[in-house]
Amino acid sequence: MRRLSFALVTLLCWIAALAAVPAAAQQAGQDNLAVELVAETDSPAPGSEVTLAFVATPDPGWHGYWKNPGDAGLDTRLDWKLPQGVTPSELRYPVPTRLLIAGIMNYVYKGSYTQLATLKIPAGLAPGTALPIAVRADYLVCTDEVCVPESENLTINLTVGDGAIPAERRARFDQWRRAFPKPLGSQGKFAVADGTMRIAIPYPASAPLGADAYFFPLNTEALVYSAPQKLTRDGDNVIVEVQAGPKTPARLEGVLAVGPGQGFALAAVPGEVAAGAGPAAAIDWSAALVALGGALLGGLILNIMPCVFPILSLKALSLAKSGTSEGHARAEALAYTAGVVLVVLALGGAMLALRAAGASVGWAFQLTDARVILFLLLLVLGIALNLAGLFELAAPKFAGRLASGGSGGAFMTGALAAFIATPCTGPFMGAALGAALVLPWYVALLIFLGLGLGLALPFLLLGFVPALRRALPKPGAWMDNFRKILSIPMFLTAIALAWVLGGLKGVNGMAAGLIVALALAVALWIVGRRQARAAGSGAAWAAALLVTIGGIWAVTQFEKPALAAQAVPSGAEPFSEARLAALQAEGRPVFAYFTADWCVTCKVNEKTAIETDAVRDAFRDGGVAVLVGDWTDGDPALGRFIEKHNRAGVPLYLWYPKGATEPKVLPQVLTQGMLSALPGDET
Repeated sequence: MRRLSFALVTLLCWIAALAAVPAAAQQAGQDNLAVELVAETDSPAPGSEVTLAFVATPDPGWHGYWKNPGDAGLDTRLDWKLPQGVTPSELRYPVPTRLLIAGIMNYVYKGSYTQLATLKIPAGLAPGTALPIAVRADYLVCTDEVCVPESENLTINLTVGDGAIPAERRARFDQWRRAFPKPLGSQGKFAVADGTMRIAIPYPASAPLGADAYFFPLNTEALVYSAPQKLTRDGDNVIVEVQAGPKTPARLEGVLAVGPGQGFALAAVPGEVAAGAGPAAAIDWSAALVALGGALLGGLILNIMPCVFPILSLKALSLAKSGTSEGHARAEALAYTAGVVLVVLALGGAMLALRAAGASVGWAFQLTDARVILFLLLLVLGIALNLAGLFELAAPKFAGRLASGGSGGAFMTGALAAFIATPCTGPFMGAALGAALVLPWYVALLIFLGLGLGLALPFLLLGFVPALRRALPKPGAWMDNFRKILSIPMFLTAIALAWVLGGLKGVNGMAAGLIVALALAVALWIVGRRQARAAGSGAAWAAALLVTIGGIWAVTQFEKPALAAQAVPSGAEPFSEARLAALQAEGRPVFAYFTADWCVTCKVNEKTAIETDAVRDAFRDGGVAVLVGDWTDGDPALGRFIEKHNRAGVPLYLWYPKGATEPKVLPQVLTQGMLSALPGDET
């Protein structure tokens, strides 16, 4: 069926609506699709942007339309009334779905959906300046039988302020943004021959492509909407074949939907398009094996981190001290390895599941939650106090015991080591976990398995190689002193976690966390006192548990101060893609780095390399702009940018030489010499 002209379709929709409204028993003024206007912040800062959400909720059986509605329908039209100097962006649409009725293809939204627009706030406005926003939204809402044109007059009052975004509002906007297509980043090609349009879309061969994948064109009449689309693979391209429309564009734009609510925005220009290779795509196993090796080495290096090394050391010495049989030593090693591997696989699987659901999360995603940080703080503090001799874990016989024997204790020790190692990344891990983002889920889990095996490898070797156990120091009174020494890095880790908590919840939240930590320490001190008298300590353990649960609840009541997120080192600026583009347009070289308060590797690099006088002087002399992306709270916008550079999390270090459009990805371990030499790099 040839596509009806847009004007004719519009006229027919209006006529059908007027004729069908009485039959459908529509009352005058009744809304079949309600629209709510929500601002991401009620107090935008001067010179900033504020995102507005048009939250559309159609009645059951009704639907709204995408920007290109297809063979019939109308997109949303906005008529703004804005204060002087405030300018709006175009309306942005989430990934649509298809509705085929009597051979007419419609690109629609069934159920609630949200469209976004951005307002640019002029610089120089005084705090407290009122910004009344009014907009009229005209749209078409339809069932399978009837269409009704409707409109909403929406208003919202903003006030110039500090740009603070309430946590609840941020969460709502993050959820809405997950339904929007991500920028593909690479340009495609298309060709028209013999009435068929063939589009080559850059898309990794290892990336998932749903069985119901579809290309939604933004250009009107570029292809026949109701014609079936054939999608095949050609290496790192997806080939779309469909009947060409009457108009061949100079530039084809659209969205490749790869799953429910998931898609990529792209543009294609005329060019040669090869034939698709078919739906199946071979996995590059050589690259997967390299990533597996990197994960194995990265996991091995994690053992020297201050929060893991004491646990490994104490467990290794307890194995040597026990003088157990070969069979028992191997059983403990296997149990420890099982605990490590299962926790790493669980965290990796959760990350992959969240990403499949549209979340922009990476490795150690759980550390963006203040409740997890406080739980880790209390856990590490408890371990430190145990190592210092305040109380013994063996008496209550719960899962976290470190010094006692038994496969159950070894399993839980391994699980504990894996869980508290997640703030750390190092050499080899970044590229390996980045590869896991684009590989099929089963191959990605294999990479996480390699990470877990690397972390468990030292203790696994101790269990299976008697010579290594014999090389350990002989048991003696020194072990008690060594155990107390091992508490020092654990106390330091607890202090670092308190600092991270302050970054997430401000000084008041950190103070609350420290009070909870003190209460836990008192409860554990009581446990130790009662253990010394061989008295029962069940009530004290219950008090410790209640303190932990209550503290985790209490810390959620604190909001992060708005200005805390803006703190950056001297001479640097907060990262944004807009600022990066502006600096590149000025022809300046740019060093962009992405960090988080809970990332140990990040902080070491910053103190030993990035924030040193030698590097600052070299960057100043070379005119290098420094941008800092703080991912402590899991900002999804930063997460999407990090993901585009094949990384699963922080640290990420990017160097944009003068005039370059694409960056060099620097190693995860930096030196002063490496960074100081960057201004002389013009390639």
